[in-house]
Amino acid sequence: MSGPLLILDSATLYYRGFYALPQKMVAPDGSPHNAIRGFLSMLTKLMSIHQPSGIVAAWDNDWRPAWRVELIPGYKTHRVEMTTGTEEIPDTLSPQIDAIAALLDAWGIARIGIDGFEADDVIASIAAQHQGDSLVVTSDRDLIQVVTDRVSLLLQVTGGVEAWPVLDPSGVMAKYGVSPTDYLAMAALRGDPSDGLPGVAGIGDKTACALITEYGTLENLVAAASATSFSKPLTPRLAERICSSTNYLDAALAVITAETRLPVSAWSFDVPAEPVDHNALNNVAERWGVEKYVAELLQAALG
Repeated sequence: MSGPLLILDSATLYYRGFYALPQKMVAPDGSPHNAIRGFLSMLTKLMSIHQPSGIVAAWDNDWRPAWRVELIPGYKTHRVEMTTGTEEIPDTLSPQIDAIAALLDAWGIARIGIDGFEADDVIASIAAQHQGDSLVVTSDRDLIQVVTDRVSLLLQVTGGVEAWPVLDPSGVMAKYGVSPTDYLAMAALRGDPSDGLPGVAGIGDKTACALITEYGTLENLVAAASATSFSKPLTPRLAERICSSTNYLDAALAVITAETRLPVSAWSFDVPAEPVDHNALNNVAERWGVEKYVAELLQAALG
């Protein structure tokens, strides 16, 4: 296959499969296997449509790094299970995540997680360091920051894999009104409830886009807000809100900026000609009753 390197935001795929498919889909022992089936089916379609030259599955070794929480204490707090302080994952999903990891490992696909960092950081590092074209598969809009002339983003939206848009720099501009390099500044201004980022009061997508288009950077915007006279679109009230949020804006930008320097070059992203561990792959597939979906994936991988 001669397509791009396929970089998977793994969690967004298995969560999508878990919530999109009914839990009445079960393994031979009665355990739900909806997340596994969904993950394998989506990956099969991705392989068939995009014909990737390689695959890597980014993994969340640390979904809420302490250094990000220090900057924004509310970072992802809504996802925390209060009694243990860990990410709240449905009981029937956790074993399926382990099974997906085992299937990928037995197939021989690179699965990369790095302690102290999120999958976003792994993805951004691979995208920045890979020399060829890449296609990032995710539902996380913050990863728009990695889009360049050689890195596109396949954004998970409503509908099947075939309906997901591929965003290049011009596509990002058309959809969001800013360039990929300016997207994070806009995101910091408007906030993101899913990550616990409040944004600046009174600023939504439209205003955030207009402000970044006008001033270019958060630094320029804060400087303009601190001036004694204001240009359109800065009103005194808006300027006051921005000035009172400067600490938040600095912290938010640092939190949502993905690390691009993680050591990821040691892994091979090649698609194996055959599974590296047939027995392990067969055993996991049989245990979870997904032999058909594994066979379809391997067939798609072989072209």
